Amino acid sequence: MSANTVTNEAQIPQASSLDESLAPKTEAGRTVGPIDYMFMWIGDGVNLGNMTLGASLVVAGIATLNLFQTFAAAIIAIGIISAVFALNDRLGYRTGIPYVVQLRMSFGVKGSIISSLLRGIPAIVWYGFQSWIGGTALNEIAKVFTGGAFDNVVVCFVLLQLVQIGLSLYGFHAIKWVESLTSIVIMVALLYVFGVLLTSHSAVITEKWIHAQGSWGLPFFAFIMMFMGNYAAIFLSAADYSRELKSGISDVKRGFLYFLPILIAYGFVLAIGAMLASTTGISNPVKAFAIVVDNSYITVFVSAFIVMGAIAVNMVANIIPPTYVITLITKLKYKVAVTITGLLALGSFPWVLVQDSSAKGLGMFILIYSAFLGPIVSILLIEYYILRKQNVNVADLYNEDGPFAGYNPAAMLALLIGAGAAFTKVELAWIIGVVVSGVAYILLMKYAFKDSPFKKGTIFEK
Repeated sequence: MSANTVTNEAQIPQASSLDESLAPKTEAGRTVGPIDYMFMWIGDGVNLGNMTLGASLVVAGIATLNLFQTFAAAIIAIGIISAVFALNDRLGYRTGIPYVVQLRMSFGVKGSIISSLLRGIPAIVWYGFQSWIGGTALNEIAKVFTGGAFDNVVVCFVLLQLVQIGLSLYGFHAIKWVESLTSIVIMVALLYVFGVLLTSHSAVITEKWIHAQGSWGLPFFAFIMMFMGNYAAIFLSAADYSRELKSGISDVKRGFLYFLPILIAYGFVLAIGAMLASTTGISNPVKAFAIVVDNSYITVFVSAFIVMGAIAVNMVANIIPPTYVITLITKLKYKVAVTITGLLALGSFPWVLVQDSSAKGLGMFILIYSAFLGPIVSILLIEYYILRKQNVNVADLYNEDGPFAGYNPAAMLALLIGAGAAFTKVELAWIIGVVVSGVAYILLMKYAFKDSPFKKGTIFEK
Protein backbone atom coordinates (compact mmCIF):
# COMPACT_ATOMS: atom_id res chain seq x y z
CA MET A 1 0.00 0.00 0.00
CA SER A 2 1.24 3.50 -0.77
CA ALA A 3 1.57 6.23 1.80
CA ASN A 4 -1.45 8.12 0.52
CA THR A 5 -3.82 5.16 0.79
CA VAL A 6 -7.03 5.91 2.64
CA THR A 7 -8.04 3.04 4.93
CA ASN A 8 -10.31 4.96 7.27
CA GLU A 9 -13.56 6.38 6.00
CA ALA A 10 -13.37 9.06 8.69
CA GLN A 11 -10.62 10.71 6.64
CA ILE A 12 -13.13 11.50 3.90
CA PRO A 13 -14.34 15.12 4.19
CA GLN A 14 -17.71 15.38 5.88
CA ALA A 15 -18.81 17.74 3.10
CA SER A 16 -18.86 14.82 0.68
CA SER A 17 -22.45 13.95 -0.22
CA LEU A 18 -21.59 10.66 -1.90
CA ASP A 19 -23.28 7.45 -0.84
CA GLU A 20 -21.25 5.20 1.47
CA SER A 21 -20.94 2.61 -1.35
CA LEU A 22 -18.53 5.05 -3.06
CA ALA A 23 -16.29 5.47 -0.01
CA PRO A 24 -12.83 3.84 -0.12
CA LYS A 25 -12.88 0.13 0.66
CA THR A 26 -11.20 -0.71 3.95
CA GLU A 27 -8.98 -3.74 4.46
CA ALA A 28 -11.82 -5.52 6.25
CA GLY A 29 -14.20 -4.79 3.39
CA ARG A 30 -12.07 -6.57 0.79
CA THR A 31 -13.41 -10.10 0.65
CA VAL A 32 -12.39 -11.39 -2.80
CA GLY A 33 -9.33 -13.66 -2.95
CA PRO A 34 -7.18 -14.42 -6.06
CA ILE A 35 -8.97 -17.69 -6.92
CA ASP A 36 -12.42 -16.11 -6.63
CA TYR A 37 -11.13 -13.19 -8.72
CA MET A 38 -10.01 -15.53 -11.51
CA PHE A 39 -13.33 -17.40 -11.47
CA MET A 40 -15.06 -14.04 -11.67
CA TRP A 41 -13.29 -13.23 -14.94
CA ILE A 42 -13.87 -16.73 -16.32
CA GLY A 43 -17.56 -16.26 -15.57
CA ASP A 44 -17.46 -12.88 -17.26
CA GLY A 45 -15.70 -14.23 -20.37
CA VAL A 46 -17.92 -17.29 -20.86
CA ASN A 47 -20.97 -15.46 -22.13
CA LEU A 48 -23.15 -15.16 -25.17
CA GLY A 49 -21.96 -11.65 -25.97
CA ASN A 50 -18.44 -12.92 -26.61
CA MET A 51 -19.87 -15.91 -28.47
CA THR A 52 -21.88 -13.55 -30.65
CA LEU A 53 -18.71 -11.57 -31.29
CA GLY A 54 -17.12 -14.80 -32.55
CA ALA A 55 -20.18 -15.37 -34.72
CA SER A 56 -19.75 -11.90 -36.24
CA LEU A 57 -16.67 -13.28 -38.01
CA VAL A 58 -19.00 -15.14 -40.34
CA VAL A 59 -20.76 -12.91 -42.85
CA ALA A 60 -22.97 -14.44 -45.55
CA GLY A 61 -21.66 -17.87 -44.60
CA ILE A 62 -17.96 -17.01 -45.07
CA ALA A 63 -15.50 -16.15 -42.28
CA THR A 64 -13.63 -12.84 -42.57
CA LEU A 65 -10.75 -14.31 -40.52
CA ASN A 66 -9.61 -17.93 -40.50
CA LEU A 67 -8.81 -19.95 -37.37
CA PHE A 68 -5.18 -18.87 -37.05
CA GLN A 69 -5.95 -15.22 -37.70
CA THR A 70 -8.80 -15.27 -35.18
CA PHE A 71 -6.63 -16.59 -32.36
CA ALA A 72 -3.66 -14.40 -33.27
CA ALA A 73 -5.95 -11.37 -33.01
CA ALA A 74 -7.43 -12.66 -29.75
CA ILE A 75 -4.05 -13.27 -28.05
CA ILE A 76 -2.72 -9.85 -29.07
CA ALA A 77 -5.88 -8.17 -27.79
CA ILE A 78 -5.98 -10.12 -24.52
CA GLY A 79 -2.32 -9.32 -23.83
CA ILE A 80 -3.00 -5.60 -24.24
CA ILE A 81 -6.24 -5.86 -22.25
CA SER A 82 -4.45 -7.52 -19.32
CA ALA A 83 -1.65 -4.96 -19.31
CA VAL A 84 -4.05 -2.00 -19.36
CA PHE A 85 -6.18 -3.70 -16.70
CA ALA A 86 -3.21 -4.09 -14.33
CA LEU A 87 -2.09 -0.50 -14.94
CA ASN A 88 -5.49 1.11 -14.53
CA ASP A 89 -6.58 -0.98 -11.54
CA ARG A 90 -3.60 0.12 -9.42
CA LEU A 91 -5.11 3.31 -7.97
CA GLY A 92 -8.34 1.52 -7.00
CA TYR A 93 -6.37 -1.41 -5.59
CA ARG A 94 -4.07 0.77 -3.50
CA THR A 95 -6.68 3.19 -2.21
CA GLY A 96 -10.02 1.36 -2.42
CA ILE A 97 -11.73 4.10 -4.44
CA PRO A 98 -14.24 3.31 -7.24
CA TYR A 99 -13.90 4.36 -10.86
CA VAL A 100 -16.32 7.31 -10.65
CA VAL A 101 -14.12 8.86 -7.95
CA GLN A 102 -10.92 8.04 -9.84
CA LEU A 103 -12.28 10.08 -12.76
CA ARG A 104 -12.24 13.23 -10.61
CA MET A 105 -8.43 13.14 -10.64
CA SER A 106 -8.41 14.05 -14.35
CA PHE A 107 -11.86 15.41 -15.20
CA GLY A 108 -12.89 17.12 -11.97
CA VAL A 109 -16.00 16.69 -9.83
CA LYS A 110 -18.36 18.04 -12.51
CA GLY A 111 -16.40 16.74 -15.49
CA SER A 112 -16.44 13.22 -14.07
CA ILE A 113 -20.22 13.13 -14.50
CA ILE A 114 -19.90 13.34 -18.29
CA SER A 115 -17.02 10.87 -18.52
CA SER A 116 -18.72 8.41 -16.16
CA LEU A 117 -21.85 8.44 -18.34
CA LEU A 118 -19.70 7.36 -21.29
CA ARG A 119 -18.88 4.23 -19.26
CA GLY A 120 -22.33 3.73 -17.76
CA ILE A 121 -24.47 3.93 -20.90
CA PRO A 122 -22.68 1.12 -22.85
CA ALA A 123 -22.84 -1.05 -19.71
CA ILE A 124 -26.60 -0.60 -19.51
CA VAL A 125 -26.97 -1.55 -23.19
CA TRP A 126 -24.76 -4.62 -22.61
CA TYR A 127 -26.86 -5.43 -19.55
CA GLY A 128 -29.97 -5.41 -21.69
CA PHE A 129 -28.28 -7.37 -24.49
CA GLN A 130 -27.04 -10.14 -22.20
CA SER A 131 -30.47 -10.33 -20.58
CA TRP A 132 -32.14 -10.55 -23.99
CA ILE A 133 -29.87 -13.47 -24.96
CA GLY A 134 -30.61 -15.06 -21.58
CA GLY A 135 -34.32 -14.42 -22.08
CA THR A 136 -34.14 -16.11 -25.48
CA ALA A 137 -32.57 -19.16 -23.84
CA LEU A 138 -35.17 -19.13 -21.06
CA ASN A 139 -37.86 -19.08 -23.74
CA GLU A 140 -36.33 -22.20 -25.35
CA ILE A 141 -36.62 -23.97 -21.99
CA ALA A 142 -40.25 -22.86 -21.62
CA LYS A 143 -41.08 -24.12 -25.12
CA VAL A 144 -39.72 -27.57 -24.29
CA PHE A 145 -41.61 -27.84 -21.00
CA THR A 146 -44.88 -26.56 -22.46
CA GLY A 147 -44.66 -28.50 -25.71
CA GLY A 148 -44.50 -25.23 -27.64
CA ALA A 149 -47.60 -23.74 -25.99
CA PHE A 150 -45.54 -20.92 -24.48
CA ASP A 151 -43.34 -18.87 -26.80
CA ASN A 152 -42.73 -15.30 -25.61
CA VAL A 153 -39.17 -14.00 -25.42
CA VAL A 154 -40.27 -10.60 -24.08
CA VAL A 155 -41.90 -12.13 -20.99
CA CYS A 156 -38.79 -14.23 -20.34
CA PHE A 157 -36.58 -11.18 -20.84
CA VAL A 158 -38.53 -9.16 -18.26
CA LEU A 159 -38.63 -12.07 -15.80
CA LEU A 160 -34.88 -12.63 -16.02
CA GLN A 161 -34.26 -8.92 -15.56
CA LEU A 162 -36.32 -8.88 -12.35
CA VAL A 163 -34.30 -11.82 -11.01
CA GLN A 164 -31.04 -10.01 -11.74
CA ILE A 165 -32.24 -6.84 -10.04
CA GLY A 166 -33.01 -8.92 -6.96
CA LEU A 167 -29.56 -10.55 -6.97
CA SER A 168 -27.74 -7.27 -7.55
CA LEU A 169 -29.28 -5.74 -4.43
CA TYR A 170 -26.78 -7.83 -2.45
CA GLY A 171 -23.79 -6.18 -4.17
CA PHE A 172 -20.39 -7.76 -4.71
CA HIS A 173 -21.07 -10.52 -2.19
CA ALA A 174 -23.69 -11.95 -4.56
CA ILE A 175 -21.32 -11.57 -7.51
CA LYS A 176 -18.64 -13.73 -5.89
CA TRP A 177 -20.76 -16.83 -5.36
CA VAL A 178 -22.71 -16.48 -8.61
CA GLU A 179 -19.47 -16.31 -10.61
CA SER A 180 -17.78 -19.23 -8.84
CA LEU A 181 -20.78 -21.48 -9.48
CA THR A 182 -21.61 -20.52 -13.05
CA SER A 183 -18.06 -20.32 -14.42
CA ILE A 184 -17.53 -24.03 -13.75
CA VAL A 185 -20.87 -25.40 -14.94
CA ILE A 186 -20.98 -23.22 -18.06
CA MET A 187 -17.54 -24.41 -19.16
CA VAL A 188 -18.72 -28.03 -18.77
CA ALA A 189 -21.81 -27.34 -20.88
CA LEU A 190 -19.79 -25.59 -23.58
CA LEU A 191 -17.27 -28.42 -23.69
CA TYR A 192 -20.15 -30.70 -24.61
CA VAL A 193 -21.28 -28.34 -27.40
CA PHE A 194 -17.69 -28.04 -28.61
CA GLY A 195 -17.50 -31.83 -28.83
CA VAL A 196 -20.77 -32.02 -30.80
CA LEU A 197 -19.52 -29.41 -33.27
CA LEU A 198 -16.22 -31.21 -33.80
CA THR A 199 -17.71 -34.67 -34.24
CA SER A 200 -20.78 -33.83 -36.32
CA HIS A 201 -20.00 -30.62 -38.21
CA SER A 202 -16.22 -30.59 -38.66
CA ALA A 203 -16.38 -30.63 -42.47
CA VAL A 204 -18.42 -27.45 -42.84
CA ILE A 205 -16.45 -25.70 -40.07
CA THR A 206 -13.19 -26.61 -41.80
CA GLU A 207 -14.44 -25.27 -45.12
CA LYS A 208 -16.05 -22.04 -43.95
CA TRP A 209 -13.74 -21.00 -41.10
CA ILE A 210 -10.53 -22.99 -40.61
CA HIS A 211 -9.56 -22.95 -44.30
CA ALA A 212 -11.10 -19.59 -45.10
CA GLN A 213 -8.70 -17.21 -46.80
CA GLY A 214 -9.31 -14.50 -44.23
CA SER A 215 -7.22 -11.36 -44.08
CA TRP A 216 -4.13 -10.01 -42.34
CA GLY A 217 -5.13 -6.48 -43.31
CA LEU A 218 -7.74 -4.08 -41.97
CA PRO A 219 -10.27 -6.80 -40.96
CA PHE A 220 -7.57 -8.43 -38.79
CA PHE A 221 -6.67 -5.21 -36.99
CA ALA A 222 -10.31 -4.16 -36.82
CA PHE A 223 -11.09 -7.41 -35.01
CA ILE A 224 -8.29 -6.74 -32.51
CA MET A 225 -9.90 -3.36 -31.89
CA MET A 226 -13.29 -5.05 -31.55
CA PHE A 227 -11.87 -7.53 -29.02
CA MET A 228 -10.37 -4.67 -27.04
CA GLY A 229 -13.47 -2.54 -27.45
CA ASN A 230 -15.48 -5.39 -25.97
CA TYR A 231 -13.39 -5.08 -22.78
CA ALA A 232 -12.72 -1.33 -23.02
CA ALA A 233 -15.56 -0.41 -20.70
CA ILE A 234 -14.53 -3.07 -18.18
CA PHE A 235 -10.82 -2.26 -17.88
CA LEU A 236 -11.68 1.44 -17.89
CA SER A 237 -13.55 0.91 -14.61
CA ALA A 238 -10.92 -1.54 -13.30
CA ALA A 239 -10.93 0.21 -9.92
CA ASP A 240 -14.49 -1.02 -9.30
CA TYR A 241 -13.17 -4.59 -9.26
CA SER A 242 -9.65 -4.26 -7.82
CA ARG A 243 -10.97 -2.39 -4.76
CA GLU A 244 -12.73 -5.63 -3.76
CA LEU A 245 -9.56 -7.75 -4.10
CA LYS A 246 -7.60 -8.64 -0.96
CA SER A 247 -4.42 -6.61 -0.51
CA GLY A 248 -0.84 -7.82 -0.92
CA ILE A 249 -0.98 -8.94 -4.57
CA SER A 250 1.72 -7.52 -6.87
CA ASP A 251 0.99 -5.72 -10.14
CA VAL A 252 2.42 -8.61 -12.18
CA LYS A 253 0.29 -11.17 -10.35
CA ARG A 254 -2.83 -9.05 -10.86
CA GLY A 255 -2.02 -8.91 -14.57
CA PHE A 256 -1.87 -12.70 -14.54
CA LEU A 257 -5.24 -12.82 -12.73
CA TYR A 258 -6.69 -11.05 -15.76
CA PHE A 259 -4.73 -12.68 -18.60
CA LEU A 260 -5.22 -16.37 -17.83
CA PRO A 261 -9.00 -16.46 -17.20
CA ILE A 262 -9.77 -14.07 -20.06
CA LEU A 263 -7.60 -16.13 -22.43
CA ILE A 264 -9.27 -19.39 -21.42
CA ALA A 265 -12.83 -18.12 -21.43
CA TYR A 266 -12.69 -15.57 -24.23
CA GLY A 267 -10.72 -17.77 -26.65
CA PHE A 268 -12.93 -20.80 -26.10
CA VAL A 269 -16.20 -18.92 -26.43
CA LEU A 270 -15.10 -16.99 -29.53
CA ALA A 271 -14.22 -20.29 -31.20
CA ILE A 272 -17.62 -21.81 -30.42
CA GLY A 273 -19.37 -18.69 -31.72
CA ALA A 274 -17.51 -18.85 -35.04
CA MET A 275 -18.11 -22.62 -35.29
CA LEU A 276 -21.84 -22.25 -34.64
CA ALA A 277 -22.22 -19.48 -37.21
CA SER A 278 -20.20 -21.47 -39.77
CA THR A 279 -22.39 -24.53 -39.21
CA THR A 280 -25.81 -22.89 -39.16
CA GLY A 281 -25.42 -19.49 -40.83
CA ILE A 282 -27.19 -17.96 -37.80
CA SER A 283 -25.48 -15.31 -35.65
CA ASN A 284 -27.74 -15.67 -32.60
CA PRO A 285 -25.99 -18.42 -30.59
CA VAL A 286 -29.17 -19.51 -28.77
CA LYS A 287 -31.01 -20.22 -32.01
CA ALA A 288 -27.89 -21.84 -33.47
CA PHE A 289 -27.65 -24.11 -30.41
CA ALA A 290 -31.23 -25.31 -30.95
CA ILE A 291 -30.33 -26.39 -34.49
CA VAL A 292 -26.98 -28.01 -33.71
CA VAL A 293 -28.18 -29.81 -30.57
CA ASP A 294 -31.37 -31.41 -31.88
CA ASN A 295 -32.41 -32.92 -28.56
CA SER A 296 -34.94 -31.30 -26.25
CA TYR A 297 -33.24 -32.46 -23.04
CA ILE A 298 -29.83 -31.22 -24.16
CA THR A 299 -31.41 -27.98 -25.35
CA VAL A 300 -32.83 -27.42 -21.86
CA PHE A 301 -29.45 -28.21 -20.29
CA VAL A 302 -27.47 -25.85 -22.55
CA SER A 303 -30.11 -23.12 -22.43
CA ALA A 304 -30.13 -23.22 -18.62
CA PHE A 305 -26.44 -22.48 -18.56
CA ILE A 306 -26.84 -19.75 -21.15
CA VAL A 307 -29.25 -18.10 -18.72
CA MET A 308 -26.72 -18.52 -15.90
CA GLY A 309 -24.00 -17.10 -18.13
CA ALA A 310 -26.05 -14.00 -18.88
CA ILE A 311 -26.57 -13.44 -15.16
CA ALA A 312 -22.89 -14.06 -14.43
CA VAL A 313 -21.52 -11.52 -16.92
CA ASN A 314 -24.07 -8.90 -15.97
CA MET A 315 -23.21 -9.25 -12.29
CA VAL A 316 -19.54 -8.53 -13.03
CA ALA A 317 -19.43 -6.11 -15.92
CA ASN A 318 -22.76 -4.44 -16.49
CA ILE A 319 -24.49 -3.75 -13.18
CA ILE A 320 -22.03 -2.27 -10.67
CA PRO A 321 -20.38 0.41 -12.91
CA PRO A 322 -23.61 2.13 -14.09
CA THR A 323 -25.05 1.79 -10.58
CA TYR A 324 -22.09 3.77 -9.22
CA VAL A 325 -22.64 6.35 -11.97
CA ILE A 326 -26.31 6.76 -11.03
CA THR A 327 -25.35 6.96 -7.35
CA LEU A 328 -22.77 9.65 -8.15
CA ILE A 329 -25.15 11.77 -10.23
CA THR A 330 -28.38 11.42 -8.27
CA LYS A 331 -26.99 10.89 -4.72
CA LEU A 332 -29.40 7.97 -4.40
CA LYS A 333 -28.64 4.96 -2.21
CA TYR A 334 -27.03 1.89 -3.78
CA LYS A 335 -30.14 -0.34 -3.73
CA VAL A 336 -32.30 2.30 -5.40
CA ALA A 337 -29.62 3.00 -8.02
CA VAL A 338 -29.09 -0.69 -8.85
CA THR A 339 -32.85 -1.11 -9.35
CA ILE A 340 -32.93 1.89 -11.71
CA THR A 341 -30.01 0.37 -13.65
CA GLY A 342 -31.98 -2.84 -14.18
CA LEU A 343 -35.08 -0.96 -15.30
CA LEU A 344 -33.08 1.14 -17.77
CA ALA A 345 -31.63 -2.05 -19.29
CA LEU A 346 -35.19 -3.18 -20.04
CA GLY A 347 -35.52 -0.28 -22.45
CA SER A 348 -32.18 -0.66 -24.24
CA PHE A 349 -33.65 -2.46 -27.31
CA PRO A 350 -30.85 -5.07 -27.38
CA TRP A 351 -32.52 -7.16 -30.10
CA VAL A 352 -31.59 -4.45 -32.63
CA LEU A 353 -27.86 -5.30 -32.31
CA VAL A 354 -28.07 -8.92 -33.45
CA GLN A 355 -30.23 -10.28 -36.24
CA ASP A 356 -30.38 -13.97 -37.21
CA SER A 357 -28.31 -13.34 -40.34
CA SER A 358 -25.64 -11.05 -38.92
CA ALA A 359 -24.14 -9.74 -35.69
CA LYS A 360 -22.43 -6.79 -37.37
CA GLY A 361 -24.62 -4.39 -35.37
CA LEU A 362 -22.99 -5.58 -32.13
CA GLY A 363 -19.51 -5.11 -33.58
CA MET A 364 -20.30 -1.60 -34.78
CA PHE A 365 -21.78 -0.69 -31.40
CA ILE A 366 -18.53 -1.80 -29.72
CA LEU A 367 -16.36 0.20 -32.12
CA ILE A 368 -18.44 3.36 -31.70
CA TYR A 369 -18.43 3.48 -27.91
CA SER A 370 -14.76 2.45 -27.73
CA ALA A 371 -13.98 5.66 -29.63
CA PHE A 372 -14.88 7.48 -26.40
CA LEU A 373 -13.54 4.97 -23.89
CA GLY A 374 -10.06 4.75 -25.42
CA PRO A 375 -9.42 8.47 -24.82
CA ILE A 376 -10.66 8.26 -21.22
CA VAL A 377 -8.36 5.39 -20.25
CA SER A 378 -5.45 7.16 -21.96
CA ILE A 379 -6.08 10.34 -19.97
CA LEU A 380 -6.36 8.42 -16.67
CA LEU A 381 -3.12 6.51 -17.22
CA ILE A 382 -1.17 9.59 -18.27
CA GLU A 383 -2.54 11.54 -15.32
CA TYR A 384 -1.65 8.89 -12.75
CA TYR A 385 1.69 7.63 -14.06
CA ILE A 386 3.21 10.60 -15.90
CA LEU A 387 1.69 13.79 -14.55
CA ARG A 388 1.23 12.78 -10.89
CA LYS A 389 3.89 10.05 -10.58
CA GLN A 390 1.35 7.79 -8.78
CA ASN A 391 0.93 10.33 -5.97
CA VAL A 392 -2.70 11.28 -5.40
CA ASN A 393 -4.29 12.78 -2.29
CA VAL A 394 -7.41 10.62 -2.10
CA ALA A 395 -9.16 12.85 0.46
CA ASP A 396 -9.07 15.68 -2.09
CA LEU A 397 -11.01 13.52 -4.54
CA TYR A 398 -13.92 13.42 -2.07
CA ASN A 399 -13.82 17.14 -1.31
CA GLU A 400 -16.33 18.63 -3.73
CA ASP A 401 -15.05 22.15 -3.00
CA GLY A 402 -11.38 21.16 -3.08
CA PRO A 403 -8.70 21.23 -5.80
CA PHE A 404 -10.68 18.90 -8.07
CA ALA A 405 -13.89 20.96 -8.00
CA GLY A 406 -15.51 21.90 -11.30
CA TYR A 407 -14.12 20.39 -14.47
CA ASN A 408 -10.72 20.16 -16.12
CA PRO A 409 -10.96 21.80 -19.58
CA ALA A 410 -7.75 20.09 -20.75
CA ALA A 411 -9.20 16.62 -20.09
CA MET A 412 -12.57 17.43 -21.66
CA LEU A 413 -10.93 18.88 -24.77
CA ALA A 414 -8.47 15.99 -25.08
CA LEU A 415 -11.41 13.56 -24.85
CA LEU A 416 -13.23 15.31 -27.68
CA ILE A 417 -10.09 15.52 -29.84
CA GLY A 418 -9.34 11.83 -29.32
CA ALA A 419 -12.91 10.70 -30.01
CA GLY A 420 -13.09 12.92 -33.10
CA ALA A 421 -9.89 11.41 -34.44
CA ALA A 422 -11.15 7.89 -33.66
CA PHE A 423 -14.21 8.39 -35.84
CA THR A 424 -12.02 9.08 -38.88
CA LYS A 425 -11.33 5.33 -38.99
CA VAL A 426 -13.91 3.65 -36.80
CA GLU A 427 -12.44 0.18 -37.39
CA LEU A 428 -9.35 1.32 -35.44
CA ALA A 429 -11.24 3.61 -33.08
CA TRP A 430 -9.79 2.44 -29.76
CA ILE A 431 -6.11 2.73 -30.58
CA ILE A 432 -6.51 6.01 -32.48
CA GLY A 433 -8.42 7.52 -29.56
CA VAL A 434 -5.79 6.33 -27.06
CA VAL A 435 -2.83 7.82 -28.93
CA VAL A 436 -4.39 11.10 -30.08
CA SER A 437 -6.06 11.97 -26.78
CA GLY A 438 -2.94 11.02 -24.79
CA VAL A 439 -0.73 13.36 -26.81
CA ALA A 440 -3.39 16.08 -26.76
CA TYR A 441 -3.78 15.83 -22.98
CA ILE A 442 -0.07 16.20 -22.26
CA LEU A 443 0.21 19.22 -24.60
CA LEU A 444 -2.94 20.88 -23.23
CA MET A 445 -1.89 20.37 -19.61
CA LYS A 446 1.55 21.82 -20.34
CA TYR A 447 0.76 24.75 -22.61
CA ALA A 448 -2.93 25.66 -22.19
CA PHE A 449 -5.13 26.85 -19.32
CA LYS A 450 -2.16 28.27 -17.39
CA ASP A 451 -4.16 29.08 -14.25
CA SER A 452 -5.93 25.73 -14.08
CA PRO A 453 -6.01 24.31 -10.51
CA PHE A 454 -5.74 20.83 -12.03
CA LYS A 455 -2.03 21.43 -12.60
CA LYS A 456 -1.49 21.39 -8.86
CA GLY A 457 0.36 18.26 -7.82
CA THR A 458 1.42 17.45 -11.38
CA ILE A 459 4.80 17.84 -13.12
CA PHE A 460 3.41 21.01 -14.70
CA GLU A 461 2.73 22.80 -11.40
CA LYS A 462 4.60 26.08 -11.22
